[in-house]
Amino acid sequence: MSAHNFVVSGFADEIGPGLETQLDVLGALGIDHLDLRRVEDTNVLDFSDEQIERVAGALEERGIGVTSIGSPIGKIDITGDFEPHFERFETALEMAKTFDTEYIRLFSYYIPDDDDPADYREEVLRRMRAKVDRAEEAGVTLLHENEKEIYGDTPERCRDLLTTIDSPNFRAIFDPANFLEVGVTAYPDALLEVIEYVEQLHIKDATLGERGEIVPAGEGDGRIRETIASLRARGFEGTVSLEPRLVIAGPRSGYSGPVGYEVAAEALFSCLESVHATGE
Repeated sequence: MSAHNFVVSGFADEIGPGLETQLDVLGALGIDHLDLRRVEDTNVLDFSDEQIERVAGALEERGIGVTSIGSPIGKIDITGDFEPHFERFETALEMAKTFDTEYIRLFSYYIPDDDDPADYREEVLRRMRAKVDRAEEAGVTLLHENEKEIYGDTPERCRDLLTTIDSPNFRAIFDPANFLEVGVTAYPDALLEVIEYVEQLHIKDATLGERGEIVPAGEGDGRIRETIASLRARGFEGTVSLEPRLVIAGPRSGYSGPVGYEVAAEALFSCLESVHATGE
């Protein structure tokens, strides 16, 4: 779905584990892209050959494109062994080619509790640069997500990674709720630090603070409308991806269920319409 120059996508595993349910709900909402993360509780990097064939066939049949490979690369301790993780990254590159997407979502490593992230800066950069070098060879763009408790969980450290590595194959995901979780004002403070690098916007809103509540877009402190308007003013033509985390139809973190997902999608559409109507 394209909504006023934005491509709307979503993490469909939040709808439910079953592929058909995921695709049915996306279709009903008019969303024709997804960020491929999990199907039947299996991460995309662990798909069997049979799963790859089945998922690829279903996506082609439904006319649904893959926005990004929703990999967990970089979601390990910075003190962990890098080589096996780098091999897993190679699988992510293969999946990007298999599912015909130029983007892989990844992270910048968990920092040990009570340690200063600055102490790990050089190792984080070494690991990230190694992956970016391979991405350049493969013609893939890596999208860094600002996840809580990783090196790049503050806008300043996100910018440090992006400017130091300085590659067109390394760009940013802007997740307002994740910044709010670490006590940072997402808009305008965090956005101003990274806006020129943002290639994907995650639609997840929240109230500010460590125990902030996840809410539909426009109902929290993420200032989703203003963020969309600012990106649009810069000529942003990237993807806005639903990752709502609304626990309405089930008890699991990171799960929305079909009903919650529809609530989240309608809230996003409302934000997009509002920005378009006001000409911001």
